[in-house]
Amino acid sequence: MRCIIIDDEPLAIEILSSYCQKLDFINLVKTYTNPLDAISEIKEKKIDLIFCDIEMPQINGIDFMGTLDNKPFFIFTTAYSQYAVDGFELNAVDYLVKPIPYHRFIKSVSRVQDLISKKQKTIMEANVFSSTGENSVDKKFIFVKAEYESIKIDLDQIEYVQGLKDYLKIHICNTNKTILTLMSFKEIMGKLPSNQFLRVHKSYIVNVNFIKTVQRNRIVINDMRIPIGESHKEAFFSILGL
Repeated sequence: MRCIIIDDEPLAIEILSSYCQKLDFINLVKTYTNPLDAISEIKEKKIDLIFCDIEMPQINGIDFMGTLDNKPFFIFTTAYSQYAVDGFELNAVDYLVKPIPYHRFIKSVSRVQDLISKKQKTIMEANVFSSTGENSVDKKFIFVKAEYESIKIDLDQIEYVQGLKDYLKIHICNTNKTILTLMSFKEIMGKLPSNQFLRVHKSYIVNVNFIKTVQRNRIVINDMRIPIGESHKEAFFSILGL
């Protein structure tokens, strides 16, 4: 895990640096006292994680995070707890209040490590499907069982799939029609192209072609607002380049 530290207090940098050196899965690339000096490092090199102070003379840490297009994971470090809500609204992984105990540091970076592993797994699975030709976007339709028949459904007509206990409810575009089928999410994901359909919540799969807008923790498809589950959030935003 490649990380950088941004803090205008040398002592804070020293403490975080010592914490990083104790963990073999963290590679501390560089430290900065001015956030603006770190921009080129973030753009040119693959940085997985940024420890960032909030109250700094050059630019507020939260504002700095907002300037980045392809954001690494952020852990905010500050003495002011009132910024926590703003930080989490920007999808920061954690918010550590100074002085930072070592056990809180461990918990925070372990969470980032888990998120990176999930992200890499999602990308690898997508690459496997693509290379083998399975679940490719060239596939045009699927069959699902509903009552006593198998129904053919064009993939481009599926807006989203909703879980209802033991059943799945498939919503068809430009119509009020839905198809109820006795099938698990695992089964239907095996039929759907992984580069077109994403699991975004324990109860929802969406067709990315129908996404109108993404509003913080929700996806808007037509007038339906679909929640983005915490365990699916990082992979979803990464795949869509958000």
